[in-house]
Amino acid sequence: MTLPIPSHAPPTAGPDVTYGAATAATRALEHPATAEIRLEEVLHALSDPMRLIVVRNLAAAHGEVACSDVPLPVSKSTTTHHFRVLREAGVISQIYRGTSKMNALRRDDLEALFPGLLDRVLDAAARQAARLDG
Repeated sequence: MTLPIPSHAPPTAGPDVTYGAATAATRALEHPATAEIRLEEVLHALSDPMRLIVVRNLAAAHGEVACSDVPLPVSKSTTTHHFRVLREAGVISQIYRGTSKMNALRRDDLEALFPGLLDRVLDAAARQAARLDG
């Protein structure tokens, strides 16, 4: 059963984004509805260094980014896994545009559910990166 796209869906939501189960006839990707996003899954998704790199890149881009435009020092299949974990946790939305899978943060949904969480995590990640790289 496909759930309707909520009115507060991320700006990338469109015919190729499905909240609930994806249909086999389309290339839509399954995303949890806002009400289904769980804090423990979001925290798990954000706890991995590679996924944190993805989230930091998406936050810096302020819009959609192709998977291939996020440099990760891992294999393509591992990169795909990290994007899937972020999508299934409700941290990002993914939509096909041609042959590219475009990604964006679900910032509005995360802010509505967990006010300040994403900004705090991004700030802490930036401070850590400066401390470790400096």
